[in-house]
Amino acid sequence: MSTTRRLPVVATLPRSLYLETTNRCDSKCRTCIRTFQSLEPPADLTLEQVKAIAEQFPVLERVVLHGIGEPLLNVEIFEIVVHLKTRAATVLFNSDAISLTAKRALRLIESGLDEYRVSMDAATRQTYRKLRGVDQFDRVVANVRRLVELERERSRSAPRVSLWFTASRANLHELPAFVRLAADLGVDEVYVQRLVFNGLGLATAENALHGRLQQQEQDVLDQAQELAGGLGLALRASGLTTPLASLKGEMSSPRPWAGCQRPWTLSPVEHLTTDMLSFPHEPKPPQVIRP
Repeated sequence: MSTTRRLPVVATLPRSLYLETTNRCDSKCRTCIRTFQSLEPPADLTLEQVKAIAEQFPVLERVVLHGIGEPLLNVEIFEIVVHLKTRAATVLFNSDAISLTAKRALRLIESGLDEYRVSMDAATRQTYRKLRGVDQFDRVVANVRRLVELERERSRSAPRVSLWFTASRANLHELPAFVRLAADLGVDEVYVQRLVFNGLGLATAENALHGRLQQQEQDVLDQAQELAGGLGLALRASGLTTPLASLKGEMSSPRPWAGCQRPWTLSPVEHLTTDMLSFPHEPKPPQVIRP
């Protein structure tokens, strides 16, 4: 990990914006804090609130519309995407795809959304139910398949669909099958994420792989990588690296997540209050606290 000191004040305006469009969710993931703790009342960002926030970021290049909730539960999500596409080059969000009906799939395609990232974490119904807390595996598979087919029928390449897999000891054995599932669905990108543990549910240090990979687990990653290459898929890790490099990591630091660069590159809006709609007319460099 780099020891270069990061300044407490960012010198340039943020070009990426994270908007938590809802804190409601139709999954009950055993690795998510919202399954175990209710920190705030249910709420959605409205289109007008999004407009009020976005107009105060004059150099937007990328807007991410997910947080702790499921974006498709926000009834204005499609209008929000349409508006933000007039302000930013790239708009995307992660989704559990449970509520991705045929009508919503068409609206996603027409909205101009650039990326649709489907969080699944499993290649079988049993493991999906164990990790995601709901019995919706078959429904999600059917919904993703239909979205890909609708894009092909219309000769559309957006939104770019990818499958996401939060790797842990509870599911890593299914990664090769997950790659095969992506190929079967016509999805050509699979991403592996590290489990950030908080001690709740399955989000524990014992279940995490970061810096703790055993040889047999490295073999599974190698197998999945080779399989992806043979199927013509891209198998990547979040953070623009390989799954093996991401999970191997280094655990020598007592603060393993302190290398996060996001506070220096983007601006998150996660818990909306009326005060957050009143930024200065002349935006100043955002004040951040170093991890």
